[in-house]
Amino acid sequence: MQRLRVLARVLRVLLVVMFGLGMAALFTFYEQLRIPASAERRQRWSQLFMRKLSNALPFKVRVLGQLPQQPMLWVSNHVSWTDIPLLGMLTPLSFLSKAEVRTWPVAGWLALKAGTLFIRRGGSDSQLLRSQISQHLQHACALLMFPEGTTTDGRSLRTFHGRLLASAIDTQVPLQPVALRYLRDGQVDPIAPFVGDDDLLSHLMRLFKHECAEVEIHLLKPIPSSGEERAALAFKAQQAIQTALFGTNQPAVQTQRRAKAA
Repeated sequence: MQRLRVLARVLRVLLVVMFGLGMAALFTFYEQLRIPASAERRQRWSQLFMRKLSNALPFKVRVLGQLPQQPMLWVSNHVSWTDIPLLGMLTPLSFLSKAEVRTWPVAGWLALKAGTLFIRRGGSDSQLLRSQISQHLQHACALLMFPEGTTTDGRSLRTFHGRLLASAIDTQVPLQPVALRYLRDGQVDPIAPFVGDDDLLSHLMRLFKHECAEVEIHLLKPIPSSGEERAALAFKAQQAIQTALFGTNQPAVQTQRRAKAA
Protein backbone atom coordinates (compact mmCIF):
# COMPACT_ATOMS: atom_id res chain seq x y z
CA MET A 1 0.00 0.00 0.00
CA GLN A 2 2.83 2.37 0.80
CA ARG A 3 4.38 1.82 -2.63
CA LEU A 4 1.07 2.54 -4.33
CA ARG A 5 0.63 5.69 -2.28
CA VAL A 6 4.12 6.89 -3.14
CA LEU A 7 3.61 6.10 -6.82
CA ALA A 8 0.28 7.95 -6.92
CA ARG A 9 1.81 11.00 -5.25
CA VAL A 10 4.82 10.99 -7.59
CA LEU A 11 2.58 10.81 -10.65
CA ARG A 12 0.48 13.68 -9.37
CA VAL A 13 3.54 15.87 -8.83
CA LEU A 14 4.89 14.97 -12.26
CA LEU A 15 1.62 16.07 -13.84
CA VAL A 16 1.84 19.38 -11.99
CA VAL A 17 5.46 19.86 -13.09
CA MET A 18 4.45 19.19 -16.69
CA PHE A 19 1.75 21.82 -16.33
CA GLY A 20 4.36 24.27 -14.99
CA LEU A 21 6.75 23.49 -17.83
CA GLY A 22 3.96 24.20 -20.29
CA MET A 23 3.36 27.61 -18.70
CA ALA A 24 7.08 28.39 -18.69
CA ALA A 25 7.34 27.39 -22.35
CA LEU A 26 4.45 29.72 -23.14
CA PHE A 27 6.25 32.63 -21.49
CA THR A 28 9.39 31.75 -23.45
CA PHE A 29 7.33 31.83 -26.64
CA TYR A 30 6.00 35.27 -25.67
CA GLU A 31 9.57 36.48 -25.12
CA GLN A 32 10.66 35.26 -28.55
CA LEU A 33 7.74 37.14 -30.11
CA ARG A 34 8.63 40.16 -27.97
CA ILE A 35 5.22 40.09 -26.35
CA PRO A 36 5.62 41.55 -22.86
CA ALA A 37 4.60 39.34 -19.95
CA SER A 38 3.94 41.63 -17.01
CA ALA A 39 4.93 40.76 -13.46
CA GLU A 40 1.24 40.72 -12.60
CA ARG A 41 0.53 38.06 -15.25
CA ARG A 42 3.51 35.96 -14.14
CA GLN A 43 2.31 36.18 -10.56
CA ARG A 44 -1.19 35.01 -11.43
CA TRP A 45 0.11 32.02 -13.38
CA SER A 46 2.64 31.29 -10.65
CA GLN A 47 -0.11 31.28 -8.02
CA LEU A 48 -2.08 28.76 -10.09
CA PHE A 49 0.97 26.50 -10.37
CA MET A 50 1.78 26.84 -6.67
CA ARG A 51 -1.79 25.93 -5.74
CA LYS A 52 -1.67 22.78 -7.84
CA LEU A 53 1.75 21.83 -6.45
CA SER A 54 0.67 22.43 -2.84
CA ASN A 55 -2.39 20.24 -3.37
CA ALA A 56 -0.11 17.47 -4.63
CA LEU A 57 2.10 17.58 -1.53
CA PRO A 58 1.24 15.53 1.59
CA PHE A 59 0.19 18.45 3.77
CA LYS A 60 -3.00 19.59 5.45
CA VAL A 61 -2.80 23.37 5.50
CA ARG A 62 -4.43 25.73 7.97
CA VAL A 63 -4.20 29.48 7.40
CA LEU A 64 -4.56 31.78 10.42
CA GLY A 65 -5.00 35.51 9.97
CA GLN A 66 -6.04 37.76 7.11
CA LEU A 67 -4.47 38.13 3.70
CA PRO A 68 -3.21 41.69 3.16
CA GLN A 69 -5.40 43.90 0.99
CA GLN A 70 -2.42 45.67 -0.56
CA PRO A 71 0.90 44.44 -1.98
CA MET A 72 3.52 44.07 0.74
CA LEU A 73 6.98 42.68 1.27
CA TRP A 74 6.34 39.25 2.78
CA VAL A 75 8.95 37.94 5.23
CA SER A 76 8.82 34.41 6.64
CA ASN A 77 10.81 31.89 8.60
CA HIS A 78 12.29 29.24 6.34
CA VAL A 79 12.02 25.49 6.91
CA SER A 80 11.88 23.84 3.49
CA TRP A 81 11.57 24.40 -0.24
CA THR A 82 7.90 23.54 0.30
CA ASP A 83 7.48 26.93 2.01
CA ILE A 84 7.45 28.49 -1.45
CA PRO A 85 4.43 26.71 -2.96
CA LEU A 86 2.55 26.80 0.35
CA LEU A 87 2.87 30.59 0.54
CA GLY A 88 2.75 31.16 -3.20
CA MET A 89 -0.69 29.57 -3.45
CA LEU A 90 -2.23 32.15 -1.09
CA THR A 91 -1.91 35.25 -3.25
CA PRO A 92 -0.04 36.52 -6.33
CA LEU A 93 3.61 36.72 -5.25
CA SER A 94 7.08 36.99 -6.67
CA PHE A 95 10.04 35.44 -4.88
CA LEU A 96 13.58 36.31 -3.87
CA SER A 97 15.84 33.26 -4.02
CA LYS A 98 19.50 32.33 -3.81
CA ALA A 99 21.31 32.32 -7.15
CA GLU A 100 22.03 28.57 -6.95
CA VAL A 101 18.35 27.80 -7.50
CA ARG A 102 18.70 29.19 -11.02
CA THR A 103 20.94 26.19 -11.88
CA TRP A 104 18.56 23.53 -10.50
CA PRO A 105 17.13 21.26 -13.20
CA VAL A 106 13.53 22.14 -14.08
CA ALA A 107 12.92 24.09 -10.83
CA GLY A 108 15.46 26.75 -11.80
CA TRP A 109 13.86 27.35 -15.18
CA LEU A 110 10.38 27.46 -13.67
CA ALA A 111 11.57 29.98 -11.06
CA LEU A 112 13.14 32.16 -13.74
CA LYS A 113 10.01 32.23 -15.89
CA ALA A 114 7.88 32.99 -12.82
CA GLY A 115 9.82 36.24 -12.38
CA THR A 116 11.96 35.21 -9.39
CA LEU A 117 14.70 37.64 -8.36
CA PHE A 118 17.99 35.87 -7.65
CA ILE A 119 20.61 36.94 -5.13
CA ARG A 120 24.25 35.87 -4.84
CA ARG A 121 25.66 35.35 -1.36
CA GLY A 122 28.30 37.95 -0.69
CA GLY A 123 27.77 39.37 -4.16
CA SER A 124 28.72 42.90 -5.13
CA ASP A 125 25.37 43.64 -6.74
CA SER A 126 23.57 44.72 -3.56
CA GLN A 127 22.63 48.13 -4.92
CA LEU A 128 21.34 46.62 -8.16
CA LEU A 129 19.23 44.11 -6.24
CA ARG A 130 17.95 46.84 -3.94
CA SER A 131 16.91 48.83 -7.00
CA GLN A 132 15.19 45.80 -8.56
CA ILE A 133 13.26 45.03 -5.37
CA SER A 134 12.25 48.68 -5.00
CA GLN A 135 11.06 48.81 -8.60
CA HIS A 136 9.11 45.61 -8.07
CA LEU A 137 7.39 47.00 -4.98
CA GLN A 138 6.69 50.35 -6.65
CA HIS A 139 4.74 48.49 -9.32
CA ALA A 140 2.44 47.17 -6.58
CA CYS A 141 3.77 43.61 -6.89
CA ALA A 142 4.07 41.64 -3.65
CA LEU A 143 7.40 39.93 -3.00
CA LEU A 144 8.34 37.11 -0.62
CA MET A 145 11.76 36.71 0.98
CA PHE A 146 13.29 34.66 3.78
CA PRO A 147 15.41 37.03 5.93
CA GLU A 148 17.15 34.15 7.72
CA GLY A 149 18.93 33.43 4.44
CA THR A 150 18.76 29.66 4.97
CA THR A 151 16.51 26.91 6.30
CA THR A 152 16.23 25.61 9.86
CA ASP A 153 14.76 22.50 11.44
CA GLY A 154 11.69 24.46 12.54
CA ARG A 155 12.67 24.46 16.20
CA SER A 156 14.35 27.88 16.24
CA LEU A 157 14.95 31.03 14.22
CA ARG A 158 18.12 32.41 12.80
CA THR A 159 18.83 36.13 12.91
CA PHE A 160 16.89 38.10 10.30
CA HIS A 161 19.17 40.07 7.97
CA GLY A 162 17.99 43.64 7.47
CA ARG A 163 19.99 44.40 4.33
CA LEU A 164 17.28 43.26 1.94
CA LEU A 165 14.55 45.12 3.83
CA ALA A 166 15.96 48.48 2.77
CA SER A 167 13.76 48.44 -0.33
CA ALA A 168 10.62 48.30 1.81
CA ILE A 169 11.83 51.41 3.64
CA ASP A 170 12.71 53.14 0.36
CA THR A 171 9.23 52.52 -1.04
CA GLN A 172 7.38 52.77 2.31
CA VAL A 173 5.83 49.37 1.67
CA PRO A 174 4.77 47.53 4.87
CA LEU A 175 6.09 44.10 5.84
CA GLN A 176 3.78 41.09 6.01
CA PRO A 177 5.40 38.75 8.58
CA VAL A 178 4.50 35.08 8.23
CA ALA A 179 5.15 32.28 10.72
CA LEU A 180 5.31 28.77 9.23
CA ARG A 181 4.99 25.70 11.43
CA TYR A 182 5.13 22.06 10.26
CA LEU A 183 3.55 19.57 12.67
CA ARG A 184 3.31 15.79 12.79
CA ASP A 185 1.32 14.12 15.56
CA GLY A 186 1.14 17.46 17.36
CA GLN A 187 4.92 17.89 17.45
CA VAL A 188 7.42 19.77 15.27
CA ASP A 189 7.71 17.73 12.09
CA PRO A 190 11.21 16.19 11.71
CA ILE A 191 10.54 15.15 8.09
CA ALA A 192 9.52 18.42 6.42
CA PRO A 193 12.74 20.43 7.05
CA PHE A 194 15.07 20.63 4.03
CA VAL A 195 18.46 20.99 5.71
CA GLY A 196 22.03 19.76 5.73
CA ASP A 197 23.10 17.69 2.72
CA ASP A 198 19.54 16.88 1.70
CA ASP A 199 18.64 16.88 -2.00
CA LEU A 200 15.31 17.71 -3.56
CA LEU A 201 14.43 14.23 -4.87
CA SER A 202 15.35 12.40 -1.66
CA HIS A 203 13.41 14.90 0.41
CA LEU A 204 10.34 14.57 -1.80
CA MET A 205 10.40 10.78 -1.63
CA ARG A 206 10.75 10.90 2.14
CA LEU A 207 7.68 13.11 2.38
CA PHE A 208 5.70 10.78 0.14
CA LYS A 209 6.47 7.72 2.25
CA HIS A 210 4.73 9.20 5.28
CA GLU A 211 1.23 10.26 6.15
CA CYS A 212 0.15 13.85 5.66
CA ALA A 213 1.65 16.41 8.01
CA GLU A 214 -0.04 19.58 9.20
CA VAL A 215 1.11 23.04 8.21
CA GLU A 216 0.08 26.18 10.05
CA ILE A 217 0.52 29.47 8.19
CA HIS A 218 0.20 32.44 10.54
CA LEU A 219 -0.39 35.73 8.71
CA LEU A 220 0.66 38.21 11.36
CA LYS A 221 -0.10 41.91 11.80
CA PRO A 222 1.64 43.99 9.08
CA ILE A 223 4.59 46.11 10.18
CA PRO A 224 4.91 49.68 8.81
CA SER A 225 8.32 50.37 7.28
CA SER A 226 8.17 54.14 6.87
CA GLY A 227 10.87 55.91 8.88
CA GLU A 228 12.38 52.68 10.23
CA GLU A 229 16.01 51.62 10.25
CA ARG A 230 16.46 48.33 8.42
CA ALA A 231 18.02 46.58 11.46
CA ALA A 232 15.11 47.67 13.65
CA LEU A 233 12.61 46.59 11.02
CA ALA A 234 14.24 43.16 10.74
CA PHE A 235 14.19 42.79 14.52
CA LYS A 236 10.48 43.63 14.72
CA ALA A 237 9.64 41.05 12.07
CA GLN A 238 11.84 38.45 13.74
CA GLN A 239 10.26 39.01 17.14
CA ALA A 240 6.73 38.84 15.73
CA ILE A 241 7.44 35.49 14.09
CA GLN A 242 9.35 34.25 17.14
CA THR A 243 6.37 35.00 19.35
CA ALA A 244 3.90 33.33 16.98
CA LEU A 245 5.98 30.16 16.74
CA PHE A 246 7.34 29.78 20.25
CA GLY A 247 5.32 32.16 22.41
CA THR A 248 8.37 34.08 23.57
CA ASN A 249 10.13 37.33 22.87
CA GLN A 250 13.50 35.86 23.71
CA PRO A 251 16.23 36.37 21.09
CA ALA A 252 16.16 33.85 18.27
CA VAL A 253 18.44 30.87 18.76
CA GLN A 254 20.79 30.00 15.91
CA THR A 255 20.32 26.40 14.83
CA GLN A 256 23.47 24.32 15.06
CA ARG A 257 22.72 22.17 12.03
CA ARG A 258 24.21 23.26 8.77
CA ALA A 259 21.28 24.27 6.61
CA LYS A 260 20.66 25.28 3.01
CA ALA A 261 18.51 28.00 1.51
CA ALA A 262 15.73 27.24 -0.90
